Amino acid sequence: MLTKPLTKNIGTENVAADIDRYRDNGGYRGWLKSLSMSPQDIVTTVQDAGLRGRGGAGFNTGLKWSFVPPVGQGPEIRYLVCNADEMEPGTFKDRLLMERDPHLLIEGMAIAAYAIGATSAYIFIRGEYHLAATRLQEAIAAATATGLLGKQIQGRDYSLTIHVHRSAGNYICGEETALLNALEGRRAIPRAKPPFPQVSGLWGRPTVVNNVETLCNLPDLIEMGAGWYRSLGRGQDSGTKLFGVSGMVKNPGTWELPMGTPIREIIEEHAGGMFDGLNLRGFLPGGGSTDFLGPEHLDLPMDYDVIGRAGSRMGTGTITVLDDQTCPVGMVLNLSRFFARESCGWCTPCRDGLPWVVQLLERIEFGHGSREDLRLLQEQAQRMGPGNTFCALAPGAAEPLQSALKMFAQDFIDHVTGGCCPYDRVQAIEHRTTG
Repeated sequence: MLTKPLTKNIGTENVAADIDRYRDNGGYRGWLKSLSMSPQDIVTTVQDAGLRGRGGAGFNTGLKWSFVPPVGQGPEIRYLVCNADEMEPGTFKDRLLMERDPHLLIEGMAIAAYAIGATSAYIFIRGEYHLAATRLQEAIAAATATGLLGKQIQGRDYSLTIHVHRSAGNYICGEETALLNALEGRRAIPRAKPPFPQVSGLWGRPTVVNNVETLCNLPDLIEMGAGWYRSLGRGQDSGTKLFGVSGMVKNPGTWELPMGTPIREIIEEHAGGMFDGLNLRGFLPGGGSTDFLGPEHLDLPMDYDVIGRAGSRMGTGTITVLDDQTCPVGMVLNLSRFFARESCGWCTPCRDGLPWVVQLLERIEFGHGSREDLRLLQEQAQRMGPGNTFCALAPGAAEPLQSALKMFAQDFIDHVTGGCCPYDRVQAIEHRTTG
């Protein structure tokens, strides 16, 4: 039984560039089966399968599609947009799929577009992903030449055109309405909701925005059915997921594993465990905008709701580990600098709050901080929290900060009382001793 639908072609010689090799491995069978189904049947199948968005939010994909007016009702023009602007710190899963198996994404987009009645679709891709963009354009051209895209596909009354749009590159474009503004040629800032994109999105038309990995799940899900897809998971959630690990581990990378795979298995078996002489102090379970979890959470399954109940988010499913010789204050400072730089500047807690957080963390990290600075950091993390900003960028940036202030409180205090970073002091002593 097929157990790795996302990576089944990765490692197969030349499959990335060759549509015939892709079809020999079963490619486009899900798309052809979709054309024999009604759009509503596809929506129902995806909803019943329990596929949740793999971009971070974890919302049921079929349910999201159901908010678009049914085909034949509402506006005739509607759009599908693939969010390929992968900029979450520590995350690199979508690039793998686009570079190594571009036809899988094209096929998934065709299924999703047909399900919602869209005849135009866009891949909004990060500008730095040059190879991925080239391979996607080649895949689109090959699929069009063989009649799998274009006009009157397979003799049916359905046409679809897919465009690759190179993003100028900005983290805020991970927020779907900011992405839509950028795609329209506007400033990349979030829109007020409601209306939601499924009702009024790109150019005011019903629009669905899905992540790369989400769409890549569709071909085999449709081909094999909802029951098969649910059976792939080991926990509460269905299907498989690209999980990754970065940081001081022996084998950083990304692997397709069942949903519900324990965190310990991902870190110790697939990532090879920590480097010799290092111990795990904590980890971000789903990219840079999630709360720290500790060693006591290692046996939790990587399921959306389980990680949520533990006090964090599964996010993109890419784990960033913190070892016992790396400064947590410096790690949070590094993340905060990124988020401050990427703020779109639309609302005050994000535009002004994040640079203020960076200033406070720099004072503490470089030995000029005070206990008042620690109090101000706590206060600022609350002010950037959910409900206080226009979108989720600042609340996401606040998650590693607020959790680090709790989990590594003594480290922050040691920076203030010692007048320097304790980790730098230890490394300096070790250097003098061994040098």
